[in-house]
Amino acid sequence: MGIAPMTDRIDTAALHDALVRVAAAAEAAAPELNAADGALGDGDLGITVSKGFAAAAAADLPDDIGLAFLECAKAFQRVSSSSYGTLVATGFMAAAKATKGRSDIAADEVPELVAAARDAMMARGKGQLGDKTVLDGLDAIASALKGVDGGGMRRQAVEAVEATLQAFKGRPCKLGRARMFAEKSAMLDDPGQLALLHIVRGLS
Repeated sequence: MGIAPMTDRIDTAALHDALVRVAAAAEAAAPELNAADGALGDGDLGITVSKGFAAAAAADLPDDIGLAFLECAKAFQRVSSSSYGTLVATGFMAAAKATKGRSDIAADEVPELVAAARDAMMARGKGQLGDKTVLDGLDAIASALKGVDGGGMRRQAVEAVEATLQAFKGRPCKLGRARMFAEKSAMLDDPGQLALLHIVRGLS
């Protein structure tokens, strides 16, 4: 999901530090995310995101970075059966598959990992770009980070998701329960995109 810290090399220790920061940001944003989700869905997205990242941050991560991503996926699966939690776990599993057997990854690999997570989540959730979901935010991040050095990735990721939220203002949600709200959803931020914004902001 693009939550690793944007340094030159990313190992398990750096991943853990990033998870701790994101977990704190997710906990702080939980009421806002629950409210946003309540307008278009079940109203529990903040719980899903905060519990999921708290569990991932508390997990015993192995030195193998791929297996560490896999533990993050398992953590989300343990604490959440929601569709968003399943998608986040799927994204982590895609990163795990791409990096298994390695002790670290280079920062310039992050765009490819975000893209792999996006594609796996699209396949799992049957979503498409343009549906006004978290997928659009991930796609924007994957594009924005190409050619960016490690030090500038956090800012670029935040700006990409902020721009995505703005771009979809006035457009209805086309996937999940939110699509049933038709034009009402057009006036509201997609909760999944909003959650992604808090996740990437939490890296700073």
